[in-house]
Amino acid sequence: MIVEQIYTECLSQGSYYIESNGEVAIIDPLREIDPYIEKAARGKAKIKYVFETHFHADFVSGHLSISKKTGAPIVFGPNADTSFKSIIGVDGERFKIGKISLQLIHTPGHTMESTCYLLRDENDKEIAVFTGDTLFLGDVGRPDLAQGNKNTTKEYLAGQLFDSIRDKLMPLPDSITIYPAHGAGSACGKNMMDLTSDSLANQKKVNYALREDMTKEEFINEVTKGLSSPPKYFPSNVELNKEGYEDVSLIIKKSLNPINIHTFNLLRKQIDILILDVRSKRLFSEGHIPGSLFIGLEGMFAPWAGTLIEDVNQKIIIVSSKGKEEEAISRLSRVGFDNVIGFLDGGFDKWANSSWKIKKIKCISAEEFVNETGVLRRDIFDVRNEDEFKVGHFPGARSAPLKNIDKYISELREDSTFYIYCKSGYRSVIASSIINKANNFELINIEGGYDMIEKFNFSS
Repeated sequence: MIVEQIYTECLSQGSYYIESNGEVAIIDPLREIDPYIEKAARGKAKIKYVFETHFHADFVSGHLSISKKTGAPIVFGPNADTSFKSIIGVDGERFKIGKISLQLIHTPGHTMESTCYLLRDENDKEIAVFTGDTLFLGDVGRPDLAQGNKNTTKEYLAGQLFDSIRDKLMPLPDSITIYPAHGAGSACGKNMMDLTSDSLANQKKVNYALREDMTKEEFINEVTKGLSSPPKYFPSNVELNKEGYEDVSLIIKKSLNPINIHTFNLLRKQIDILILDVRSKRLFSEGHIPGSLFIGLEGMFAPWAGTLIEDVNQKIIIVSSKGKEEEAISRLSRVGFDNVIGFLDGGFDKWANSSWKIKKIKCISAEEFVNETGVLRRDIFDVRNEDEFKVGHFPGARSAPLKNIDKYISELREDSTFYIYCKSGYRSVIASSIINKANNFELINIEGGYDMIEKFNFSS
């Protein structure tokens, strides 16, 4: 028996490859399906089933593409309603994979179709449970992503989640391994641990949601409080996962379109086209095309693209380092952005060697910033999230989370100098690109972010 977690850091997402006696099950695959197909081929095994724990909101799954390529049926839990052929399993149903089996456990709460899959070995011993977005490590799935009528309020779903965890998951053997669909960094929960698997026994010790003495009312209050607004692309991803989508290979083929510098210069002036620079934060800061948005491939690229680009149908032209064009297109497709119309042929170097204007972001070291004199405290912006800010921040800094940066731009005075930082420098460069795109400000980015600022003594 082979159980392999295929973890994608950018999405904080875990897919699973399970093989036994020449048969394979895939759980919650990404849209790029080649890793699963190739792994099965190397093992001379056949993909027998594709299992989905629910309709994912934060990424486009690869269930349809795998099924189309291999003929493997797609399995969902009760209450799932798809526009394509699928198996809608029933609670307790078992699916044989070689000498082992996966038992469907219906666990409504995160969504009404949310389902876990219990792995049993050839001796019928319970080995692991794949919990999707029902149970995370240190947390549970947020109950506010499946609202649509009076019967699916977040409070109602939280109550369902409490019952699912208490009645279906906590009675399982303490020795089993929990394999969730997400880890720390995902927007599908509030406070996940920086782990990708753990024993149920340990989670009963450290996960607040598994406290034996927690009442249903306490649970509902806890999981529904402090929920930030979900990214705007979530509903469109759910729709794609329900209704269907184009194969990613076709998206790449039509999007991998080189655009010469002169055509690019005409297109970039059109209001319906976004120039997306995916190079490193250092390269972008040293020079970029005026009006371009920075979201670098080096960080949480796809989630930030989904959060900050409002329309999944947005026409996008990529500016990348040489050879990174396909990666950018593929990673955008993970969150349903399929309308890349091409990339700047020759990249930023081609633009820099022309006679057209370039912009830069002024950067200073954390040491220079801490020692700077005459800084107006109201002119320091911390673009980390609220929880990070509460743990610690530079005295006088204002909390201006990146996800909501637009609403803070109107408060900036164009005649002032202001400083901006995040944790390590990635988000602050994204924010700088948005602010510079909106207006011309004297903006100074602090390299290394709060991680570096903390290393120097400062006083309020």
